[in-house]
Amino acid sequence: MSSPSNTFECHWRPSRRLLALYLILSCLAVLALSVANVPLWARIAGFVACAVHAAWCLPRQILLTSPNAFTGLRHDNDGWQLWCAADGWRPVQLRPDSLALPLAVILRFQVPGQCWGRGLCIPADALHQEQHRRLRVRLGFSRRRWAEPE
Repeated sequence: MSSPSNTFECHWRPSRRLLALYLILSCLAVLALSVANVPLWARIAGFVACAVHAAWCLPRQILLTSPNAFTGLRHDNDGWQLWCAADGWRPVQLRPDSLALPLAVILRFQVPGQCWGRGLCIPADALHQEQHRRLRVRLGFSRRRWAEPE
């Protein structure tokens, strides 16, 4: 009888549901700015802020086309690591406010050397159903999941 492997790895693809949700909420924000009784300069600043946010978030968080987009997660004896094409596997420290829900995994993490935490949403349609379930189980029951990377 062999011992179970301590290594877990998954790679996700862009989520159509997350893209649809982002576009709907962005349209609602633009609509709210359009009908708001605010000065023209504030309305234009709001439109510019929405456009800048979309230009930053779409390739990195939703479409995953940027080389800096995280598209993989691995857990082994070295701890938790995230994959991005620009840097390869990067060690991270998971934060206690991460969530593992059936519809999405909200992964909160901190990269060593950076003082702020970051977040990542992995919707259920971004992974195969079995892989998403295994990710939720691994996040919920892994030992030392909040430990700093070595």
